Amino acid sequence: MEASRIAQPIGIALDRFIKNNQDHFAYASGELSQLLRDIALASKVVNREMNKAGLIDIMGPMGSQNSTGEEQQKLDVLANIRFTRALKKGGEVCALISEESETFEDLNNDGGYVVAIDPLDGSSNIDVNVSVGTIFSIYRRKSQIGKPITLEDVLQKGSDQVAAGYVLYGSSTMLVYTTGHGVNGFTFEPSLGEFFLSHPDMRTPEDGKIYSINEGSSNSFDNQVTKYVAHCKEKKFTARYIGSLVADFHRNMLKGGIYIYPATAKDPNGKLRLMYECNALAFLAEQSGGKASNGKDRILDIIPTSLHQRVPFFVGSTKMVEKAENG
Repeated sequence: MEASRIAQPIGIALDRFIKNNQDHFAYASGELSQLLRDIALASKVVNREMNKAGLIDIMGPMGSQNSTGEEQQKLDVLANIRFTRALKKGGEVCALISEESETFEDLNNDGGYVVAIDPLDGSSNIDVNVSVGTIFSIYRRKSQIGKPITLEDVLQKGSDQVAAGYVLYGSSTMLVYTTGHGVNGFTFEPSLGEFFLSHPDMRTPEDGKIYSINEGSSNSFDNQVTKYVAHCKEKKFTARYIGSLVADFHRNMLKGGIYIYPATAKDPNGKLRLMYECNALAFLAEQSGGKASNGKDRILDIIPTSLHQRVPFFVGSTKMVEKAENG
């Protein structure tokens, strides 16, 4: 028997991939590489603790609300602690914007990067064992290193991102990220404790047949969205809505589709947050050949006015998003 059949290759580890591609970074000093490793390490810790859900008391509500008035789950708080600690110890991050914090956290004035993060998106689904995720955006600070953090540092538009990604905690755990040179996905191998390249150069199909929207709110959709949903039904597209943003986005990126969270009567500005949800996924969508908008304007061009700003969100296959924009 050939030796190659006995020992199948397991692929490129995340650390090696980051090192090999460091020259692609606009500022190849090694700090961004280390920052991505810090995020990967924290995601391994969160993955480990989520796998204990149901065995120890880490599920269910905390009895408190986060910065946007939503009920915090115990794992929301736990994930926020894990990522905050990892980024603070790493030293590359000067400020952290998190869904779980009302204002930004000043981590290290000598850090050169700002991170915006949703530590555990869709956490209310953990109780029923549905996939959830972490979403992150990385920006270079604009102020001088060593000086106090400014609003200009933390309120940057999406086109200023130097990297973005997500971690999907599902049937397998995946880390997917971009630094502006395409999108690559890595699957966690738990026995080795490493992420390995499993989905190189991920591409969103130009068109698709999956639409993801919460039709329970259809009575308050505007005419544009109502017409598009009717179009999807007329074309006999498949409706798929998990309720975990990362999981819905990941499926549509692989198979072709559109995710819509529009403005509604309950949420007239939309529900999803620009800084730590929409910007990251819009960057990934565009880097994989897809498109993202608020129904009219490109997400990455929106100038933020607050840390927790909400926007309507249309993202996925380019032809589907363009059709939805036109009603």
